Amino acid sequence: MSDLLSYKNYNGTVEYSKEDNCLFGRVVGIKSLLSYEGNSIQELECDFQNAVEEYIEDCKERNIEPEPPYKGTFNVRISPELHRNIAIYAMEHGKSLNAAVEEAIGHMVG
Repeated sequence: MSDLLSYKNYNGTVEYSKEDNCLFGRVVGIKSLLSYEGNSIQELECDFQNAVEEYIEDCKERNIEPEPPYKGTFNVRISPELHRNIAIYAMEHGKSLNAAVEEAIGHMVG
């Protein structure tokens, strides 16, 4: 089972451990490891929100900016043929490669 929780723009997974008979998850989209657990969805969601709040408070105490989830940059490995095709598409449409990829992803996920 896998789903996402959301709180203050942070997202976290929802997973089940049959071995431990509990729900658990981790915040995704940031480098820091934030994990949480619970015996019910309500407990899991509460622990998730507490993990996010503690992370933000810890950053504040250390006088650093909390890492924003999904900074908007990522590396993608694709086949040379697909790379060539998207590059040609971008040139033909007067767009940068980044703009063409963003457009394609936008069409895929809305």
